[in-house]
Amino acid sequence: MSKILFLHGFASCGKGEKYTALKAYFGEEKVLAPDLPYAPIEVIPFLEKILAKEPVDLIVGSSLGAFYATHLAEKYGMKAVLLNPSTEPYETLKMYVGWQQRYCDDERFEFKPVYIEQLKDLKGRIEHGRYLVLLQSEDEILDYTKAHLLYERHRVVIEYGGNHRFENIADYLCMIKNFKEKK
Repeated sequence: MSKILFLHGFASCGKGEKYTALKAYFGEEKVLAPDLPYAPIEVIPFLEKILAKEPVDLIVGSSLGAFYATHLAEKYGMKAVLLNPSTEPYETLKMYVGWQQRYCDDERFEFKPVYIEQLKDLKGRIEHGRYLVLLQSEDEILDYTKAHLLYERHRVVIEYGGNHRFENIADYLCMIKNFKEKK
């Protein structure tokens, strides 16, 4: 049974609202949603261990999680659904260096300056992955036009309105399922 790997965004948790929507639609046993390490250098090896143990045929990533999803999709030629993806987290996250608090449970963590350099090291070209990119034009954190340009050769859907949290993911679950099942 193939699974979906959900990757949360910066200062979030795996089992948040998007996971809940995916789980309700696809089934709890079909959605993996780990809490990601804070250090970018640890994220890819952490996720590769999961991929080695679990049959995953789709990655769904939100914001920073979409950046990591892109890295994996490129490395392994996988499909990925990207929700308001961060295309340059090494730029947009500079202002968050220091102590932060997770939105989901108020846990404090330190976002270290070295993490910015680690994110730069993960930047790659868009060549081998297959993407469904879901953008909302009123994203208050990221400029959706950057993602639109980066992924323009793939299926990009722009919803006018919305916000960075992509709170209405439920409206797109059928589209995600069709993308997942398409050969």
